[in-house]
Amino acid sequence: MTARPDHRLRVVVADDSELVCEVLAHLLGGEHGFEVVATAHDGAAAAAAVEALRPDAVTMDLQMPGTDGFGGIARIMAATPTPILVLTGRPEEAVGFRALALGALDLLEKPAAGGDLAAYGARLRSRLRLIAGVRVIRHPRGLRGAAAVLPPRPAARCELVVVGASLGGPRALAALLQGLPPAFPLPVAVVQHIADGFAEGLAAWLAHEAGRPVRVARDGDALAPGVVLLAPSGHHLEVGPGRVHLSGAPPIDTFRPSVEPLFRSAARAYGRSACGVILTGMGHDGAEALKELRAAGGITLAQDEATSVVFGMPRAALEAGAVDRVLPLDAIARTLAGLAR
Repeated sequence: MTARPDHRLRVVVADDSELVCEVLAHLLGGEHGFEVVATAHDGAAAAAAVEALRPDAVTMDLQMPGTDGFGGIARIMAATPTPILVLTGRPEEAVGFRALALGALDLLEKPAAGGDLAAYGARLRSRLRLIAGVRVIRHPRGLRGAAAVLPPRPAARCELVVVGASLGGPRALAALLQGLPPAFPLPVAVVQHIADGFAEGLAAWLAHEAGRPVRVARDGDALAPGVVLLAPSGHHLEVGPGRVHLSGAPPIDTFRPSVEPLFRSAARAYGRSACGVILTGMGHDGAEALKELRAAGGITLAQDEATSVVFGMPRAALEAGAVDRVLPLDAIARTLAGLAR
């Protein structure tokens, strides 16, 4: 489902607070190219509104009486799949990421009392425009399966895995980490585009889902076997011999953290001993740096279209000539396990 450029973007707002519904309706007023077509105060009412009105996107609260937001998301994705943006008042907790596992596309903090509503409204509208362009019912086409897109090369023993992801990335990361063997011996460094404040919750959720150590990186942290380090909000993540470095350098194409510094630093510090993985996401972040990693001798993998929520970042890497193999998520995990041996 996509929003047509000549029509207002139609939104269903689900929240048990009348005040929050009023604020969101105001921020999505008609002059901004949006129309709130219905408000709902529990998940069941939201699902009914979506089925009746077929909106372009939904904002979903999670903590509601009766059928909560999780139940609402499950019903919507089973009956009338629609792009869903979860609004939560607890970004530091892992609970919101369960909603992504059920099919919601993205997370954003609720507007803060006394905060800058104009700035928040701009972020909200930008995020809704982004997800409304995502086909939540995919029609896989193009590259798929374990296709080798560049001539195969002998692989060195891998010593580090670096991963970049954006829209749809939390679910993909969970599946990838779940697919690795329990005693996976390599350190993993990850950049995931996500709203400020959600990194700690994402790390906690991934650790629970994957049953392995996942935490937000601190400057100077060691790259330890089997430990997954996640870039924090507002900092680029770079790797050096045995350790990570956090950088406050300017955003790259609006992103901080960006995938580019992670992949580029892995190319410099590890070369042919690194493996770079580009997962689902919109845009082209990481493509050129992944090409540098491949040129330095590293192995480069991309998630295939059939398992990607958005094939933008993998496609950009493919078009840049940066990818050795295009694989579904389970095959990426098996490949990484093999490279670690």
